[in-house]
Parts: sequence; C-alpha cells; structure tokens
Amino acid sequence: MKKKELILFDFDGVIIDGMNEYWHSSLLACKYYLNSKDICSNINTNLKISNVFISLRPWIKYGWEMVIITHEIIKKNNPLTDKNKNSFVANYENNCAKIIKKNSWDSKNLQKSLDRARELQISDNFDQWISLHKPFIEVVKFIKDAEKNGFQIGIITTKGKLFTQKILENIDINPDYLYGYESGSKTEIIANLINDYKIIGFLEDRLKTLLNVVNNSQTSTLPCYLADWGYLKENDRNNLPKTIKLLKLNDLNNRLANFA
Repeated sequence: MKKKELILFDFDGVIIDGMNEYWHSSLLACKYYLNSKDICSNINTNLKISNVFISLRPWIKYGWEMVIITHEIIKKNNPLTDKNKNSFVANYENNCAKIIKKNSWDSKNLQKSLDRARELQISDNFDQWISLHKPFIEVVKFIKDAEKNGFQIGIITTKGKLFTQKILENIDINPDYLYGYESGSKTEIIANLINDYKIIGFLEDRLKTLLNVVNNSQTSTLPCYLADWGYLKENDRNNLPKTIKLLKLNDLNNRLANFA
C-alpha cells in the first residue's frame, strides 16, 4: 500500500515569529517563578525587548534557555550585554550549565517556570498573549495549499504542545500531527514517522537540528530545508551540505509545485 505523504514543519521561527512573546513570558517567569538573588523582585515586565535577547535567539533550543538568557540580561551585576555576548555564545552550552549550577536550578523547573508564565497570561489576558505571536503569512498559505493538494501536515516543536495548539487554532491551522517538547527529540520523532509515511520535506530554522537529522542513519535520506526567514546564526547559510537546501519565503510556492 502506498504510504501517505507528509510534510514536517518546525514551529517557532518557521510558522510563527514569537520573539515578543518569548521575551515577555521569560520576564514574567523571572519575576514570579524564578528564585534568584541577582535580580530585583520588581521587574518591569513591560520592558522593551532586548536586542541582546534577539541576537542570542538562534542559539536557543529549548524554552528554559530563554529564561536563563533573560535572567542574565536583567540581573544587577555583570549583565549580559552587546559587549560580552560573543564570549557567552562562544561556549553557549557550558555557560548555560554554569548558570544552572550556580543558582541550584534544573532545566525541568526552569521550563515549568516558563510554562506557568504562559498559563498565567492565557488565564488573565489570552488575547494579549496571542497578539504577541506573528504568523508568517506565506507559510500559513503554503500549509493550507499543501493540505488542499492532499498532503498531510506534521509540526514538531520544542514548545509545549498545549501552547502550540492554542496558537495554531488562532491562525486556523489544524495539523494531522503535533509534537511538543514532551514527545522527545525531533530526530527520534521523525525516525518513528518515517516507517509509516513518505516524508517529502522537513522545514526547520535550526541548522544543528537539521544536521542531526541528516547524520542519523534512520533519517539521513529525508529532504531537509533550512528556513531562511527564521532565527538563523550569521554563518548558517554558508557552506550547507548538499543534503540541506536553503529555502526562502518566496520559493515556497515553487517548492509545493515540486512536491506535487
């Protein structure tokens, strides 16, 4: 029997630009749920989004890392600034680990603090929370056109499934499959799907994630696309392996035609 054809998408940076929400929710997490002696309790949660936060977003994989970055930006002593951000990202994972150890935190509790900040906003002012997310209209149209052409749609994200679902409902996207951070790594999820479906494309804006996919023996044949409009590092577009294609927003319609 012919396998159903499936197109896979990352969420943040590919379908949605949620930069304002990331910053605002991370500030709320720091204010209400983070036990830190390095920041004031009366954090101004209306602070304009930090340019340092924006520039560091491409290094972030999981939501809890955003809480750490925000904490470092707003702390009282030796904050993370434009002047020292390059040294921070040069050893990004180790620096995050040091911050966790110094404050006796753990990633699960940090993630819970971010989730609670989002739950608070959804409960108190859902419309305002939703308004912080800006969909990429071209991608929304691409997904709807793909569905009309008989393709199934899957979304794999490191955001919580519940929050992703609420945003998708607001932009009228109903994927056949939705996996949040609770479901495991993207490579593992894809490796399971590839047995039952013909996956004809995976659109993602995190190059390291795509490299993990193409370097895994179970998923190495998957057509992978780096979303040019997403949260990319400065050098991500350079010297891509042949197994990963750079995809621009205005190329989406042509790509769908090739799929069909």
